[in-house]
Amino acid sequence: MISNFQTAIANKEFLITAEVTPPKGGNPQRMLEVAELLKNRVHAVNITDGSRAVLRMSSIAGCYLLLQRGIEPICQVTGRDRNSIGIQGDLMGAYSLGIRNILALTGDPLKAGDHPQAKAVFELESVRLLKLINKLNQGFDLNNKPLTDGNLNLFTGAAVDPQSKSWSGLQRRFDAKITAGAKFFQSQLITDFDKLELFMNQIAVDCDRPILAGIFLLKSAKNALFLNKNVPGVQIPESIIKRLEKAEKPLEEGIKIAAEQIQLAKNICQGVHLMAIKREDLIPRILDLANIDNLT
Repeated sequence: MISNFQTAIANKEFLITAEVTPPKGGNPQRMLEVAELLKNRVHAVNITDGSRAVLRMSSIAGCYLLLQRGIEPICQVTGRDRNSIGIQGDLMGAYSLGIRNILALTGDPLKAGDHPQAKAVFELESVRLLKLINKLNQGFDLNNKPLTDGNLNLFTGAAVDPQSKSWSGLQRRFDAKITAGAKFFQSQLITDFDKLELFMNQIAVDCDRPILAGIFLLKSAKNALFLNKNVPGVQIPESIIKRLEKAEKPLEEGIKIAAEQIQLAKNICQGVHLMAIKREDLIPRILDLANIDNLT
């Protein structure tokens, strides 16, 4: 079965994905309500896997609940919390439930989250995780033993940070992820679109993989300053912070900024990945303001 997201990539469509956080508890109602608002507005919905090392419902369970409602998920899988046996078992289970899209991630450090005393695993970082999924797709486990009950056919993606301070390191990791089997890339939060364009023209120019620029809904200047201080790699410029400070309604200004950034990205790369933590309900408004039509 080929996913709708995979078909959109093959058709060279401008891709829209959005991130939704699963619940902290057993009631998925809010997650499902938000995901329903994104139906026919995005090609796929990412369900995070313990993002920022904060405890949440498993991404596989969240993705399965979305599939039951006709919403295509991208299941985030990190190497932080499980060893190779656990990850392989989870990937087999995800595939059996109809989940096809996987975003392979290393995972945020535990000290950033709500269980800093927990024991990290990190047996597999993102490149080794991509290689593992490629093996499973070919019908073999990590030890090159045949999967006696059928191979998988997962469509894998990876993260990329075009604003990385190490250009050579960025090139090396990007190439390694392509070699390991990444078919699409979702970027970290982008604010420097000149750097994104440079990345597209110098590093990603011949990769033949869609790059989706990470667009984050900034709710206030305080929110922007918090991200700069606490999220590795985030570099929100002073000009945006000042704009939010001066705004009579900072949230409305944040919506405008996100819409403007989508329009910038349309001229540079093949899609956007929208992050509006705790306000995912505003994503349709952002898309409307950016003149992005419904998918149907």
